[in-house]
Formats: sequence, C-alpha cells, structure tokens
Amino acid sequence: MDQLKRLESGIGGFDDVLKGGLVSGASYIIQGRPGSGKTILASQLGFHHVQQGGRVLFATLLAEPHDRLFHFLSTLSFFDRGPVGQSIQFISAFDTLENDGLDEVVKLLRREISRQKSSLLILDGLLNARSRADSPLDTKQFISELQGHAAFAGCTVLFLTSSQLEDGSPEHTMVDGVIEMGEDMLGSRTVRRIRMRKTRGSGAIPGAHEYEIDERGISIYPRLESTIPRNSAIPELPYATLSSGIHGLDGHIGGGLVVSSVTLIMGPSGAGKTSLGIHFLSGCSAQEPGLYFGFHESPQRARTKARSLGKDFAALEAVGALSIAWTSASAGLIDRICYDLLERVEQQRIKRVFIDSLNALSRTSADQRRVLDVLETLLGELRARGVTVMAAWEAQRLFDVHVSARVAAPEVAAPEVAAVVDNLLLVQFVQHRTELQRQVSILKIRDNAYDPSPLEVVMSNAGITMKRSEICDVQCGDGQDTRLT
Repeated sequence: MDQLKRLESGIGGFDDVLKGGLVSGASYIIQGRPGSGKTILASQLGFHHVQQGGRVLFATLLAEPHDRLFHFLSTLSFFDRGPVGQSIQFISAFDTLENDGLDEVVKLLRREISRQKSSLLILDGLLNARSRADSPLDTKQFISELQGHAAFAGCTVLFLTSSQLEDGSPEHTMVDGVIEMGEDMLGSRTVRRIRMRKTRGSGAIPGAHEYEIDERGISIYPRLESTIPRNSAIPELPYATLSSGIHGLDGHIGGGLVVSSVTLIMGPSGAGKTSLGIHFLSGCSAQEPGLYFGFHESPQRARTKARSLGKDFAALEAVGALSIAWTSASAGLIDRICYDLLERVEQQRIKRVFIDSLNALSRTSADQRRVLDVLETLLGELRARGVTVMAAWEAQRLFDVHVSARVAAPEVAAPEVAAVVDNLLLVQFVQHRTELQRQVSILKIRDNAYDPSPLEVVMSNAGITMKRSEICDVQCGDGQDTRLT
C-alpha cells in the first residue's frame, strides 16, 4: 500500500501515469523543447493546487514579463485571475540572477516560500540558472539548497527547463523525478508524448504516453495496455445468448450470440457490415442499452441508414435504449478514443456495442506496433464488463467471381485481431449466374455449435434476412463442411 503523501495534479491521466501523483515535498524536473507544454502543465497543476487549498509560488528566471504569460494562459479554461496575487504568487528572479547570481536567487526564493507559506514552488528557467553556474558543482548546490529548504517547509518543487538534460547531468542526480515532454513528427502528423524518466521512491508507468493540448489545457492518455491488466479475470456469468437481430442467422450460430462475446464482421466496402451492426443494435432496450461507436457515419447518417432498413434509431435514442457516438479517425489518439468508449459504457451501463470500424480505430494509433495490444486490451475489458460486442473490419480483395467450395482463399485470412475475438463472420460479394449476391460465411463461433453453410444476405427496406445460399446447394453438397482451415 502506498504510504506516500501525494499531490493531486488535476491533469487528466497524469496521476495515473505517476501511480498516484507527485510526491508531496519532492522535487521534479519537467523538461522539453519550447512549445512542448511545460509551462501549461505546471500552471494547470498550480491552479488546481490552489483550488484544493494550497498556496503556489511561481518564479521565473526568464526575461518574459508575467503579463505576457497571463495573456496566453487566459485562453485556457483552468486559468483564474481571482487567486493571482493571493494564493498563487508570480515573481520574477531574472534581475536577481543577472545582477547578483545564484546565491541571491536562492535567498530570494527561500524568503518568498516562507513568507507566502507556499506548498508548491514552480521555477521556470532552470537552463538560465545552469548557464550562470561556474561549474556543475554550483548547479548541484543551487538545486540542493533550494529543494532542501522547500522540503523542510513541506513544499513540492517543479523545475522547468527547455534543455534536453541527460540522465547523468547534475540536475538529474539531485531531483526526485524527471518528466520529459516532447513531440514527434510522423509524416505530416505531430504526436505529443510524455515520459517519466525518473521517479525516486515511487512507481510510474514506464514508456511514452500521448497527450494533447486544447482549451482545457493538457490531457494525458496513459497507454491503454499498461493501465488495464491484460487477461484480467472475466466474471463468471451464467451461459446465455442474445439475438443477433438478423432473421435467419441465429439458427446457424447455436441460437444467438453468447453474452459478453466479441463478434468480428469482415468484408469489403459496401458488403453490409454496418447494416449487420445496425440490426444487432436494434435489439437494445432501456434496461440493456446499446452504443453505436462509429468513425464513418455521422449520427444523422446512421439514423438515416437504420431507417432505410426498417430500424428506428431515433425512437431507441428517445427512450434511452441507444446512444450514437461519432469521432474522426484523422484527428484522434487511439488511447483517448478507447478511454472515451469505456467511459461511455460505464456511465450509460451499456450492454451492446457496435464498433464501426476497427480499421478506423487502428489508424488513429501513431505506433502501429501497438494496435493489436490495444485492441486485445479494449475488447477484453469490454468482455469483463459484461458487454456483447460486434465490430466491423474492412478487408479488401474479397470480391470472388469464381466461387468454389471454399468461400475464401487462404491468402484472404482474417487479420491478427481475429485471433482475439470469439466469433468471426465473413461477408463478401459472390457472382451467381448473372447477378451478384452478398454472402456470409461463418468462420468461427466460440462456445457454441454452428452450421458453417454459407448464407445469402437479402437486404430490403424491411431489413436483412439470411437464408441458405443456392450457391452452396449447388457446389458444396449437403453436409459438406465449408469452414476455413
């Protein structure tokens, strides 16, 4: 059990990465290039600390006037002019540093900490202090004297610097923690990442975590697979099934989808993946609500598409049986999107989710090597919460004009994520005589017996129905197993 007293940051995800928050009375370096968000992070933490009854001393060793700082901070929602000059004091030690040196800066800050009864000191401009030091020993002495007095007074210290300090630098050896902020260019896209390079006496989630800056300030999104235990115990639920919502399918999959299972629908664009998901959600109720979590269809288009299939999404929304969420895959962060999905599930007690699609969710990841881990973690967590999931995956090269007994060639295998789902359906176009048909092949059903015979998909304004495919009757023969191996 953590016995350390912690300083709550008020910054989304920050305390999670630090496994509880900053240690009260400790000292930290926050380093990063100009524009990385160091000052915003420290200011956001400072204003939250004031709201919690603390007192903050914000000192700068920079020539920039405080009015300029206030001008930029005023665009952020956490900024409040009220406590400025009262419980949060801003002072400049730039002239003292230039005229009198480091020793006098230490004396100035020690006096102000005592006078203001500060419980948090933010010192911006550590690089300037380093440049004024005659030797590394002077830098160590400056930090040591300052943090020693602050610790005695019960004051947490944040040193901000734009210098990319190495692990063996004098500054790093003196402080209790080092937090590094930065950004990487991935093609034309910029991704901001934060790392805990050192946390003395306290745990932290290792590695890089993405963050963003908007009108709220900074929000940090710890890597999903590092915060949710993988292979966590899924509560034992009584065996039960629920309808897929598609007439003719349930009888081929053992009576319906097993509760808390994950079904992946693969197929090319236009094959009917979203339509199948709409039917799945049409079975939601106010007691067991559902969520349409989409990237392609806006809420209005989703309602229109449902209406064209004889399903009234608007009516379901009106009674609290359905929610529709839409996000852009071009501007998202995969962890933020996953946390948003899980938060919606928790707050609205969701029992059915349709994700349209996992391809789009995957594209939001700045590091494609993480995608499988993230998806496995997300789907596992939804299972553990008792949610039955249906998800779409767009797969190309599934247009087969020469259908044989096997409904798909081995090279058109399911993606790796298919290994972590319970059920796998393949929907594709096939040519029968002079017309194209949509056909569903049941490739995998976990925990239920199933009939692998391909099914013809028939769409109309009354909805979707499935029936045994005539192509299978002609080419497969009765009783022939058409499952992929």
